[in-house]
Amino acid sequence: MKLALAGFAASFATILAVTLGFAAPAHADDLDAIRAAKVLRIGTEGTYAPFTFHDASGKLVGFDVEIGRAVAAKLGVEPQFVEGKWDGLIAGLGAGRYDVVINQVGITPERQKAFDFSEPYITSKAVLIVKSDNTEITGFADLKGKRAAQSLTSNYGRLATEAGAELVGTDGFDQSIQLVLTGRADATLNSSLSFLDFRKQKPDAPVKTVAEQDGGDASGILLRKDNPALKAAIDTALADIKADGTFAAISQTYFGADVSK
Repeated sequence: MKLALAGFAASFATILAVTLGFAAPAHADDLDAIRAAKVLRIGTEGTYAPFTFHDASGKLVGFDVEIGRAVAAKLGVEPQFVEGKWDGLIAGLGAGRYDVVINQVGITPERQKAFDFSEPYITSKAVLIVKSDNTEITGFADLKGKRAAQSLTSNYGRLATEAGAELVGTDGFDQSIQLVLTGRADATLNSSLSFLDFRKQKPDAPVKTVAEQDGGDASGILLRKDNPALKAAIDTALADIKADGTFAAISQTYFGADVSK
């Protein structure tokens, strides 16, 4: 009889709670679990310099790695990096392998349908790069009829084509710069962040930027949907590390410039 009455009471309480709108939430915010574990699990590639890579000693370093460490510190937890290939990195977040992804993940409408993002923390703009002694190309309009070294399927290649350039196919930034330096191409449209990294590594290379795209491609910290407390905490952490100079110091280390703006 006690079991029957208990069962009836429990059923009645459940019905009453649903009726009055007091049902328990179906999803607990990930921030609770992160703080309970005292660990922020961060998905990253580990093979994408200067953002996330291994130095000569084998240590995981990079701009995004340091941003992850700084954000974890502001949350009061330890960072734990989980490395994986780019093709499966975002899927790994959905599968619960980690709490966030910090790996230059561009904020796109398609990704926003399935995941949430922090506020943008870095933006890459297209810049027009030529040899230092080039005086003919001073803007995007001057690419018409010129040879532009580009990855053929990239957005930069599309921009160069739209400007009227003849494309010289390459495998990426490094090869594009080499073709410009050797005169096999007149210019390349490429990432402002990649150029800053190149300039830091090779400050005496005879190349320059002559134009910069308005706007750009923003990246954010990727997290699972329906985690407003975690998103708010990460956004606050990012704002704090920009305000206290941590972000600028990390930027100077990897780019030789403040890329917070």
